[in-house]
Amino acid sequence: MDTIFALLDGFAVALTPYHLMWALLGVTLGTAIGALPGIGTPLTVALLLPVTYNLDPTSAFIMFAGIYYGSQYGGSTASILLNTPGEAGAMMTAIEGHAMAKRGRGAQALATAAIGSFVAGTLGTIALTFVAPTMVKVALLFGPAEYFALLVLALTTVSAIMGGSLVKGLASLFLGLTLGAVGLDPQTGQARLTFGLQELLDGIDTIIVAVGLFAVGEALYVGARSKYAKDEIVAVKGSIWMSKSDWARSWRPWLRGALIGFPIGSMPAGGAEIPTILSYATERRLARNQAEFGQGAIEGVAGPEAANNASAAGVLAPLLALGLPTSSTAAILLVAFQQYGIQPGPLLFDTRPDLVWGLIASLYVGNVLLLVLNLPLVGLWVRLLSVPRDWLYAGILVLATLGAYTLNGNTVDVVILWVIGLMGFAMRMLDVPVAPCILGLILGPMAEDHLRRAMSIGQGNPLIFLEHPISAALLLLSAALAVTPVILRRRKAAAVRRATAES
Repeated sequence: MDTIFALLDGFAVALTPYHLMWALLGVTLGTAIGALPGIGTPLTVALLLPVTYNLDPTSAFIMFAGIYYGSQYGGSTASILLNTPGEAGAMMTAIEGHAMAKRGRGAQALATAAIGSFVAGTLGTIALTFVAPTMVKVALLFGPAEYFALLVLALTTVSAIMGGSLVKGLASLFLGLTLGAVGLDPQTGQARLTFGLQELLDGIDTIIVAVGLFAVGEALYVGARSKYAKDEIVAVKGSIWMSKSDWARSWRPWLRGALIGFPIGSMPAGGAEIPTILSYATERRLARNQAEFGQGAIEGVAGPEAANNASAAGVLAPLLALGLPTSSTAAILLVAFQQYGIQPGPLLFDTRPDLVWGLIASLYVGNVLLLVLNLPLVGLWVRLLSVPRDWLYAGILVLATLGAYTLNGNTVDVVILWVIGLMGFAMRMLDVPVAPCILGLILGPMAEDHLRRAMSIGQGNPLIFLEHPISAALLLLSAALAVTPVILRRRKAAAVRRATAES
C-alpha cells in the first residue's frame, strides 16, 4: 500500500500543468528524434544536458523520461518506412515492418507498433513501480564490498557484451576509467593526469565527455556516412486502423514482448537490442505460418516493439534503485543526476520522493500522450524523414559546442569536447563501442570510492571481498562473464580447424 500512496503523490506532481508541459515536450521531441535515423536517445539527452542546467531536477527528468519513451516509439517510423532504424532497439522491427510497408501495409505496421508500445510501456511501468522499491530493500543490505563487486560486474558485462570484440570493449572501458581518474585524488589531494592544467584539477566534466562521445562523435560519424546512404521512403497507404485479424495476431506478441523486455532491460548490458532479438525469435518460432516471416509478418513487428518499450522501463529500475546504469541512455541519465548533485540509489527514494515518484508517474502520462501523438500524426513524423542530413548534423555540432562553452564559460571545455568528440569518431570508425567508455568514466570513481572504503573496513585485507557472500558471488560471476566469451571463441575456432582438416 505504501507504494500505491507514493505513486498517487507522484501523480500529484506529474499532473501539474507545468510538469505536463515538460512531459509533452519530452515525448514530442523524443518521437521526432527516434524517427530520425542516426539521432539516438543518448545523443539527444547528452545534447540537452547543458541546456537544462538551470532547470529544476523534477522537470528536467520528466522531460528526459519523455524523450526516452518517445524515442522508443519514434524509432519504428524510420524502421518501417525507410528500413533504417532510428534507434538500436528498432532494428528487428525493420525486418518485418519494412516488408509490410512495401506490400502496402505500412499503416498497419505503424499502428501495431504504436499500440504495442503503449501496452508494453504501461506494463513495464507497472513493473517498475513495484520492482524498484523491492530493489531498494535489497540494496540496503549492501555495504562497500558488495557495491564494489556490483560495479565490477556492471563494468565487466558492459565491456564484454556491448561490442563484437572483448578487447575493444575493454579498451573502451579503460579509456573511460582513465578519464575518470583525471583531477585531484579525493583522499590524498594529489593531482592525477592533469598535465599542469589548472582547469583539469576538478576532473573532466562528465557532461563534456558525454556530449563529446555521443553528440560530436556520433554526428561526425553519421554525417560522414550519410552521403553514401540512399534512402527511399515508402509512402503510407490506406487507413491506419488494424483489422480484426491484425488485432488477433498482435495482442499475444505484445504481452510476450513485455514479459521479455522488462527483466532483460533491468540486467547489466541488457538494453533494448537483446530483448527485441529474443522477441523476434520467439514470435517466429511460435508463428503458425513461419513462411510469412521475412515477407511482412505482423507478429514480427508487434513483439519486438513491445519488448523495446518494456525494456526502457526495465533500464530505469536499477538506475533509480541502485544507481546502476545498464544501457547507454541510462549512463547519460546518471550524468544528468550528477549534474544536479543527486546520487540515485536506495536513499533517493527517501531524500527525493517527489522526483522519483513524479518521474514514474510521468511515464504513465507519457504513454498516453505518445499514443495520442503517434496514431493521428503519422504524416508529420514521416515528413521528418526528409530533413536534409547536412543541416541536421551541422546544427547538432553547433549546439554541442555552445552547450559546452556555457557550462563554465571557458574555452578549455570546448577544446576537450572536440578532442573527445574526435576520439569518439575514431572509435566508431574502428568499431570500438563508446558505451563502456562513458560507463567507465561514471562508475570508475564510484568503484574506487567503495574499494577504498571496503579496504579500510578490512584493514587492508583484500580477502574482505571473499568473506562477504554477496560480493564473492558477484566477483565470481564477473570473472566467469569475462572468461566465458574467450573460451567459447577458442572452442569455435578449434571446431572450424577440425572441420577444415577433415574435409
